[in-house]
Amino acid sequence: MRVLLVSSAFNSMTQRFFVELSDAGHEVAVEIFGGDEDRLTDAFATFRPDLTIAPFLTRAIPERLWRSYLTLIVHPGIEGDRGPSALDWALQERWDVWGVTLLQAEADMDAGPIWATRTFPLRQAPKSSIYRREVIDGAVACLWEALANLENPGFRPRPLDYAAPTALGRLRPSMKQADRRIDWSRHETAEILARIHAADGVPGVLDELYGRPVYLHAACAEPRLRGEPGAVIARSESGAICRATVDGAVWIGRLKPKQEGGIKLDAVQVLGDALPADLAVIAPAAELAYPNPVEEVRTERQGDIIRLRFDFHNGAMSTAQCRKLRTAFEQARAHSPKVIVLAGGDDLWSNGIHLNQIEASTDAAAESWANIVAMDDLIRAIILATDTVVVAAVGRNVGAGGAILPLAADVVLVREGVVLNPHYRNMGWLYGSEYWTYLLPRRVGWERAVALTEGCLPISARRAAEIGLADRVIAAEGFDLAVQACAVAQAQDHAAIIARKQAVREADEIQRPLAQYRRAELTQMYRNFFQPESPYHRARNAFVFKRPACWSPASVRLLAGTAEAAGSAPPTRSDLCRPPEAVGF
Repeated sequence: MRVLLVSSAFNSMTQRFFVELSDAGHEVAVEIFGGDEDRLTDAFATFRPDLTIAPFLTRAIPERLWRSYLTLIVHPGIEGDRGPSALDWALQERWDVWGVTLLQAEADMDAGPIWATRTFPLRQAPKSSIYRREVIDGAVACLWEALANLENPGFRPRPLDYAAPTALGRLRPSMKQADRRIDWSRHETAEILARIHAADGVPGVLDELYGRPVYLHAACAEPRLRGEPGAVIARSESGAICRATVDGAVWIGRLKPKQEGGIKLDAVQVLGDALPADLAVIAPAAELAYPNPVEEVRTERQGDIIRLRFDFHNGAMSTAQCRKLRTAFEQARAHSPKVIVLAGGDDLWSNGIHLNQIEASTDAAAESWANIVAMDDLIRAIILATDTVVVAAVGRNVGAGGAILPLAADVVLVREGVVLNPHYRNMGWLYGSEYWTYLLPRRVGWERAVALTEGCLPISARRAAEIGLADRVIAAEGFDLAVQACAVAQAQDHAAIIARKQAVREADEIQRPLAQYRRAELTQMYRNFFQPESPYHRARNAFVFKRPACWSPASVRLLAGTAEAAGSAPPTRSDLCRPPEAVGF
């Protein structure tokens, strides 16, 4: 079947649909719809889809297209729910159960005939977390039901009927900042968290701190501290601030200044000198829910196995966070465990270097360099841990350098449903480092490594296991138990595994020292970062400020004109792999 995905962005749901459909043998194309109706019409005419699916849309597909081509829309709401702020209202009103619905496009938004729907218990968690987990999983289940129904000549989608007991939703308006406003003198902790969770990612809750208008992001409850409601009463070493409520307190991890050009960063960094110099620096309580914006790295030991959990906001790892994780890894290794499990985050495993932090720095090239060097140092420490078995438990999506990071481990386990993006090139032709020229080819071979890094397309967990990028794909249910069982098995066979590991590392070093891989990669990255008019800086800026990317690698169109759009011609792989020049690092 020819399936066209029309989306406002190649986001996590669109990527999941892309890999699921591709793995199932369908011919899939993606068109990023930013409002150019002529371009969209041309995409339909060129591809002539049997089915069109819109996983994520912020504007309507023109009527002439959905009348000509069967088009299904994913709506992140229960049956009957309509409007652009579905998850926002559900989280802020603290519904117990929510859902996702796959419906046919019609003139009235979100009111078309229903092809499938799924419900799930609604966690009190950030909107992005609910979307990446329950909503996407539910949408994929709806997708398969719809595809099965397409094979049934007698199937007819049922019309939306508000008299039906299952139609519990209703038309809701777009949520405004007035709806989100926090009254610190009246709202209790649970209400404040619900409002910040509902605005997570975009747009945040507009508030004021020390006379500065800021958007609040990334919050969790603080069980011990008390103070004047609304007052900032503490900060954490990780950069979060603690604000008192009428019945407790909340930690707020990220702020985004309201002014034009504001970038979402650690709360302490955004407030800067406005914070009182004598503000207490508080370590988080042991009972503080994890993940949280306060304790980004946590070590848990069980016998000979150490579990190293790291949960960085949006999976981005700044220079300081890379160093923090490397220190935690080296400290864990110093306790002589037989196995270290790299557990990653609950919503994103890792997305590589921290583009927001780089964009906000006074010298973006220098900060980019510091960040990639710190990332390399972390991965080098893992590669050289030849006295410990390292297991990477990839339970959530990974991208860029974050998709290379687990390859430094001895065993890579990936949860079913995870999407991997082991490439960098769509960030302004960024070459990439993290020892990828060593780690990726040794698992998949050089030709496939080049295809993965140049194709710039996501792959599924199942496909990753098929090509050797992962050792095993594990069902979502029981993932943690399966990881633990694997770690126990590795610990039991520790001596033999370590002997083989040391022999391989010695042989690899003789063949080509790690330092040479690093030098060759960083030579190219130096050019990316410091070359005048480097397209990387324009691509990063567009990413941070949510402007359209230069190109979509999964577009139905040929990438004609891509080089001109990016600002320079794309280097060929042979160019990128020339012997490195002396750069001075």
